[in-house]
Amino acid sequence: MTFPRPDFTFNRPKGKNSYLLISIGALFIALLTLSGYYTDWLWYKSVSAQSVYLTVLAWRIGLFVFFAGITGFIIWLNVHLAYKHRPMYATVTPDQISLQRYREALDPIRKSVFIFGPILLGFLAGGSASAEWRSWVQRLNSIPFGVKDPQFGMDLSFFIFDYPLYRNLVTFGISTIVLAGIASGIIHYIYGGITLQSQTQKATKFAQSQVSILVALLFILKAFAYWLDRFGLALKQDPLLVGLKYADVNAVLPAKSLMMYLSLIVAVLFIINAFRRKWFIPNIGIGALLVTGILIGGVYATVVQQFVVRPSEADREAPYIQKSITATREAYGLSGVEVSDYPASTVADLDVLAQQTETIKNIRLMDPALISPTFNQLQQIRGFYSFADTLDIDRYPVNGSNQGTVIAAREINLAGIPNAQRNWINSHLVYTHGFGVVTVKDNAVKADGEPEFTTSDIPTKGSLKIDQPRIYFGENSPSYSIVGGAAGSEPRELDYPDDTSPNGQANNTYSGTGGVPIGNFFNRALYALKYQEINIILSNLVNNDSKVLYYRDPAERVQRVAPWLILDGDPYPAVIDGKILWMLDGYTATNFYPYSTRTSLNTATADSLNQTSTALRVQSATSVNYVRNSVKATVDAYNGTVSIYAWDESEPILKSWSSAFPGIVKPRSAMPAEVVSHVRYPEDLFKIQREILSKYHVKDAGAFYGGQDFWIIPNDPTRPGVQSAQPPYYLQLQMPGDAKPIFSLTTTFAPTRRQTLASFMSVSSDPSNNYGKIRVLQLPRNTTIPGPTQVQNNFESNPDVGALLSLLRRGGSDVELGNLLSLPIAGGLLYVEPVYVRATAGESYPLLRKVLASFGQRVVFEDNIEDAITALFGTSAGATTEPEEPSTTDGQTTPTPEAPSITGNPETDLANAISDMQKAVADGKKALAEGDFTAYGKAQQDLENALDRALDAQNRLNANTEIEITPEVTPASFVR
Repeated sequence: MTFPRPDFTFNRPKGKNSYLLISIGALFIALLTLSGYYTDWLWYKSVSAQSVYLTVLAWRIGLFVFFAGITGFIIWLNVHLAYKHRPMYATVTPDQISLQRYREALDPIRKSVFIFGPILLGFLAGGSASAEWRSWVQRLNSIPFGVKDPQFGMDLSFFIFDYPLYRNLVTFGISTIVLAGIASGIIHYIYGGITLQSQTQKATKFAQSQVSILVALLFILKAFAYWLDRFGLALKQDPLLVGLKYADVNAVLPAKSLMMYLSLIVAVLFIINAFRRKWFIPNIGIGALLVTGILIGGVYATVVQQFVVRPSEADREAPYIQKSITATREAYGLSGVEVSDYPASTVADLDVLAQQTETIKNIRLMDPALISPTFNQLQQIRGFYSFADTLDIDRYPVNGSNQGTVIAAREINLAGIPNAQRNWINSHLVYTHGFGVVTVKDNAVKADGEPEFTTSDIPTKGSLKIDQPRIYFGENSPSYSIVGGAAGSEPRELDYPDDTSPNGQANNTYSGTGGVPIGNFFNRALYALKYQEINIILSNLVNNDSKVLYYRDPAERVQRVAPWLILDGDPYPAVIDGKILWMLDGYTATNFYPYSTRTSLNTATADSLNQTSTALRVQSATSVNYVRNSVKATVDAYNGTVSIYAWDESEPILKSWSSAFPGIVKPRSAMPAEVVSHVRYPEDLFKIQREILSKYHVKDAGAFYGGQDFWIIPNDPTRPGVQSAQPPYYLQLQMPGDAKPIFSLTTTFAPTRRQTLASFMSVSSDPSNNYGKIRVLQLPRNTTIPGPTQVQNNFESNPDVGALLSLLRRGGSDVELGNLLSLPIAGGLLYVEPVYVRATAGESYPLLRKVLASFGQRVVFEDNIEDAITALFGTSAGATTEPEEPSTTDGQTTPTPEAPSITGNPETDLANAISDMQKAVADGKKALAEGDFTAYGKAQQDLENALDRALDAQNRLNANTEIEITPEVTPASFVR
């Protein structure tokens, strides 16, 4: 039989042109790569964070070179030795005859294969090691936690800083030895050092010695792995608990120790075998190790679990459950949660209500998740501006107390530029920045349902003093903009629309400190390469004074300056000292806190407004079992300046990173008082904590094992088509026992498989008043107080509410439900839900028209919060609905229309009301067609008044007769 000779010839480029093209391509790739590194260096220099860039780069390069070199050398050495000690004459066997052809083909390129093969594998290992730079930096800068784990007596820093690095090293070592063994084994086989079909000796002496040494090294590493496995048991996730259980302590842990010693013994046997080359005893050692692992590590542990633990599992596991509860509460910052019993009466305590008038007055009516279209319609000014889809909540001092405020930055929106004007110059040199912020009171509304703007328009007017309103760095800023110009040159950047200017706009030239200068040709060429845009070189609009602004998203800027942080998904603008600053929260976290349960960041932070939770800036692991809000950060919207402050200065992980990157995180004392006043308790952290507290509020191990007292986070009832958790809400809240309202973040819990209320949770978000203090009002187990889902059902099933909503929809409008707020008021629970109405035609936007409220089992549906509180409690103390001033024309006051008279005859009144409804609908459609939103608002108000009279007439008619008038349109489901 003949064997075909394999063809190992390669098509090589012929001629000088081919080599030239290859050289040019390689040069272009090299330039592109280097330009990326250099432009990143220039960016870090622009934010005074060169040390971060150099430190990270040095670690990554160092780890890459070291581990690539180690891996490549070990593999090369084993391959070289295998070839060097090949037999002079291979045993004549069928497989060796077949391999002769491959030897002949390999010999011409053998040196290249022996060199470039290990180099390639070394590069792969180096790239993997380079990505683990955080583990090395943390280990070399580790800080003790000062707390020892209850099983091994090790400081927690061992698990958080040492254990992950040791695990990586073991994995690296085993992988390298395995690759070296495979590579040398192939060479031995090809050149006759190993002959599988030989009847006598199947391997040469050197091959046996080399294999023995490599196997011995594997078992040494395996022994170290078994040693680590012992500590890994403290991190083991189980459906019941995290950490060691009874069977782990009494069976698995001793088995791991025994396997560690047996592995070392087997390693010694293989080292001896490298000289004796007698395989019987080492094989016996491997067999003993396998049998021991199966019997002690598997069978014995199973027997202990089945026959010792399972018959009385609750008692056996109680001490270990208690350890897990304690560790989990500590790891998530829940050890100091204050839980108090709250009877939650269904009958209002008017004395308590009288003490909570400020809370009622501050009830939030403006839903930041709904009113973005209203902001866009009333304050967008031009299509190339936009507001975020979900606005932000903050507070500002007004007359000595905090006023809840909905705030939004008016950012540039390149998608809004007309198609005919979309070009490189407009996109990157003209439309460069947004302008100003818009604010409204969160507890007030005008009579026509529009928000009460406190800061608005361009140029900015209102209560907030803004010296620098331009937003060059924002969440929606373009990828890059080229700004700046010579002193005295004509501005070209569009600043804002200005009807008094000849060209209809005011222009501006950026004069801030942000950005990278690109006045010289070298820098321009680099950025032309970076952005693949030749105009950066050719355009005469790019001059000696130009700068390029990039990496403009506030979260991205903080992320690059502090690459070890997890960032909260909701940066929010704040007006501080006349400037617009973006406020951000940063977390330090780990997945290696012993005995603490893990939680998925994506799952825990998702809710009905953010179902995918893509906003959370996760740096590494997607699950954690320890988290702290260790830093607060700001980004200047004009200069792009990044400032990071230590908020929890005692946090060990933050101290570790601060040691590695000195000067990047400023002390808390350096934080300006004005910045401190706008700090909020971060929403993502609160979501994570409520997810954990839903189970770990149970402190008793026996009750935790039973699980009957666990809570659930109710779904958002205002969005029935979305099965996601109700988001937490920032409110001005006066908890029982407090003297005044505090800016707080709140949520509710429901019992498992029930729709009543289990508890109410709040955390102080006021830095000057017990910031971070979490309080839980726990209701009795047999409570009948409805939870959010049940309250929403009560709203929808109420006949008057359903009928009125149906009538509202008959007018060509959609009804949108605002956030359902829960407040501990008057000794019970008050629920408030604003109801917005949006016309279905034209460029409409939601207007606040009604307020739903509930206390106990009572439901009211009123025009404003003041009437709703009065209807529920018989007394008024609520948010003010701002009356509109009568309009004037030529100095004459237009009389306010009188309300239609009531005849006393219900049939006549009903007919009149229906007629007025029809007229109001017609007026509203006409106003929309003409774009007259003031007239449209009046028509909607007339429609509501007519609806109220129609319902009143129907109720009086029903009281006198057996005939019931039903609206033609059946109640539809709520829309949000």
